[in-house]
Amino acid sequence: MVTGAARGIGLATVVQMAQSGMRIVAFDRPGADWGEVRLAGASELLEVEGDAGSSADWERLLQSTLEKFGQLDVLVNNAGISGAICPLIDYPDEIFDEVMRVNARGVFLGLKHGARAMKGRGGSIVNVSSVSGIGGGRFVAGYTASKHAVVGMTKLAATELAAEGIRVNAVCPSPTSTEMTLAMERESHDPDAVRRAMTRVIPLGRYAEASEIANLILFLASDASSFMTGTAIPIDGGLKAA
Repeated sequence: MVTGAARGIGLATVVQMAQSGMRIVAFDRPGADWGEVRLAGASELLEVEGDAGSSADWERLLQSTLEKFGQLDVLVNNAGISGAICPLIDYPDEIFDEVMRVNARGVFLGLKHGARAMKGRGGSIVNVSSVSGIGGGRFVAGYTASKHAVVGMTKLAATELAAEGIRVNAVCPSPTSTEMTLAMERESHDPDAVRRAMTRVIPLGRYAEASEIANLILFLASDASSFMTGTAIPIDGGLKAA
């Protein structure tokens, strides 16, 4: 199961999981464009539309999943929004609340309902955080707060769910070539300057590709990472090493 599956890192993850032969549940907001998800070539595909921040939608999602497939083995909590880009003292209260609702509450609900479905069988949950979830950053108060929450919940869930054979890890990407990043650039007066400033501090000198993040997600979802749980792994071109 992949949330935020219709584009960006979620779509790249669906593609790689489909290539690995996995049956896929793709979850995204109402009105999402499912065209590329359908082209991924999953052996079996279930598309569900809903709100990652809604408990009722998560209950419906898991019910549909279990009715179709009978089990859930892997959950990728990827759905998220960026929110406003502005100084902390100007950050709108309502946007902060909405970012936390989607990015933090959405992961909480995924962990809660996903773990219930995996109980007694085991499984792997991968949460998509950010380098903003293990550092400070600037001008994205809601995003940074929500992604720190994701890392904290990853560690808590890993310790609570280990006895059930459920592993929980997080990936922490630097800026990635996705529509979310491009939208953040467009909100500035000089998108090219924003890109130059962000890539300048990354030792590898570029944004990540969504497929590169999906590589790590697939590893954490698989038995190749069977002794890994509670980690929050930077995948950042050396940003946090610099």
